[in-house]
Amino acid sequence: MNTQEQEPQNPSSSPKKTIPPYMKAVSGSLGGIVEACCLQPIDVIKTRLQLDRTGTYRGIVHCGTTVSTTEGVRALWKGLTPFATHLTLKYTLRMGSNAVFQSAFKDSQTGKISNHGRLLSGFGAGVLEALTIVTPFEVVKIRLQQQKGLSTELLKYKGPVHCARTIIREEGLRGLWAGAAPTVMRNGTNQAAMFTAKNSFDVFLWRKQEGDGKTLQPWQSMISGFFAGTVGPFCTGPFDVVKTRLMAQNRQGGELKYKGMIHAIRTIYAEEGLLALWKGLLPRLMRIPPGQAIMWAVADQVTGLYERRYLRNAPL
Repeated sequence: MNTQEQEPQNPSSSPKKTIPPYMKAVSGSLGGIVEACCLQPIDVIKTRLQLDRTGTYRGIVHCGTTVSTTEGVRALWKGLTPFATHLTLKYTLRMGSNAVFQSAFKDSQTGKISNHGRLLSGFGAGVLEALTIVTPFEVVKIRLQQQKGLSTELLKYKGPVHCARTIIREEGLRGLWAGAAPTVMRNGTNQAAMFTAKNSFDVFLWRKQEGDGKTLQPWQSMISGFFAGTVGPFCTGPFDVVKTRLMAQNRQGGELKYKGMIHAIRTIYAEEGLLALWKGLLPRLMRIPPGQAIMWAVADQVTGLYERRYLRNAPL
């Protein structure tokens, strides 16, 4: 009888309720939609710079003005449909799967997760999204973005669906997974760093601990998300350049210039120099950190709203 009376006084004896993975998946999908609409032009510029082997573009501003003056302003939103769709699906899978992986790594007694477990959870989520969503969508997006001009009649790929069908017809289903290896390395590393860094910045800047029931203000989430988003591009620049080059290759007839990830890295280094492996870094830094800021501002508010309505002291 006395034991029953004392149990409610010991918070560690009762399991904590957590925000379910599906809610984190929903929060990520909403954040992805907002991010895609805001940052598509930066992604187009990044792709054009990474594919530029002859020095046509002298930098971000020159690339953007050249594309808009020669092809029209609408060209800066080329590939928006696959980009927005892939971002929405990617964040849905990323946030949901990361929550599932983290639940597996959490201490059963305290409900806490170590930085090691957080890194592994992020890496697993990145690998999963790379293989199931990111690679085929980015192949279609890059093929559309590398086409110059707006006249549909003169373009090989008329749209996302036509592009995917053409790739499958000419190159087989494997063509949609061109560049899968560097994509896996890029996304796995990115997400391992991003989820760990986001939590660390929340704690360091705002004293936000998991399970304290506190919801960050949107501007606080944006700052943490922005800083967390700067880590990956520096580490994964070569993987991103190689991914873009491999995805842009047309496998219809003739020999491929790049045989795979390692061969592409060696070839780019030999022909263009070491810095070429970080081509497009600046537009990536202009796109990814702001994108993470936008996504986390939305995601934290969605999960915070769920927590306030249905849970108390649920770990975020």
